[in-house]
Amino acid sequence: MKMNRNTILITGGATGIGYAITKYFYQRDNTVIICGRREDRLMQAANALPGLHTFSCDVSTPRGREALFGHISEHFPSVNILVNNAGIQCDLDLTEGISGLPDLMQEDNEIRVNFVAPIYLSALFTPLLAGKDNAAMVNVSSGLAFMVERAARAPIYC
Repeated sequence: MKMNRNTILITGGATGIGYAITKYFYQRDNTVIICGRREDRLMQAANALPGLHTFSCDVSTPRGREALFGHISEHFPSVNILVNNAGIQCDLDLTEGISGLPDLMQEDNEIRVNFVAPIYLSALFTPLLAGKDNAAMVNVSSGLAFMVERAARAPIYC
């Protein structure tokens, strides 16, 4: 994968691993667009990295994914790399039985953010990326499944 002179969209690019990815590509002569749910975090990243582009959305919802795709298609049609990085982790205690489970249908749940969103975003962006030089999709995931002591508290995330 060519690491410079790309137009890169990074979901969840304002904090944590996503921000490290954002800085890496930003420092290598790329046009970088990040999205996330927290406007304050997006603005912090933009203030730290002048010229960074931001878009506030929630990729866990169809409306958020479609808005993101529409924005990128209109304003950054040269996008050639999608980094599916957005993710959340919740602690669950399955030893408590069903009472230990959160409402799995809540808007920001792990399944929608960590699993459903990357699938839909990949499907939305594939036609836009197809045929472009150096096109790529990167999916950031977790290695916590290999840390048994931690994995027991985050079964969905792992």
